[in-house]
Amino acid sequence: MKKIILGVAAIALTVGLYSFTTPVKTEKVTKIAINDPAKGKEVYAKTCIACHQANGQGVPNAFPPLAKSDYLNKDANRAIKTVLNGLSGPITVNGKKFNAMMTPQSLSDQQVADVLTYVYSSWGNNGTKVTAAMVKAQRGKK
Repeated sequence: MKKIILGVAAIALTVGLYSFTTPVKTEKVTKIAINDPAKGKEVYAKTCIACHQANGQGVPNAFPPLAKSDYLNKDANRAIKTVLNGLSGPITVNGKKFNAMMTPQSLSDQQVADVLTYVYSSWGNNGTKVTAAMVKAQRGKK
C-alpha cells in the first residue's frame, strides 16, 4: 500500500514540476479600437453641439444640418477631412446654401472616429462606421 501511495505521489510531483518547466506558447494580442457611441456622443456634446445643435438640425442660414444630410452621407472621407481641417466657403446641404466657417478640431483619430460614427448613426443618416484607421489615412490631406 505504501508503494502505491509513494508511486502516485512521485507521479503527481513529476507532473507538477513538468508543468512549471514546460514553455507556454504565447500569442500576440492585437488591440482593436472599437468605436464607442457613448464617447462619440460625449465628443459631440463638447465640440459640435453649439453649431449643429443637439438634434443635428444646425442653425438655419448659419450652420448646416447633420441630420439626414446629403452632404455628410455622400462622402465619409470628406467628412473626416472637414473635422480635421475645418471648412470655409460655400456648400450646399439638403438643397440649401451655407457659407459659414468651421474651424479644425483638435481631436485624436479615435475621437474623430467616435464622433463621426455617432453622427452617422443618428438623425436618419446612413450608419457609416468611421474607424481610427480611416481618420489616420485622411490626416494631413486637404
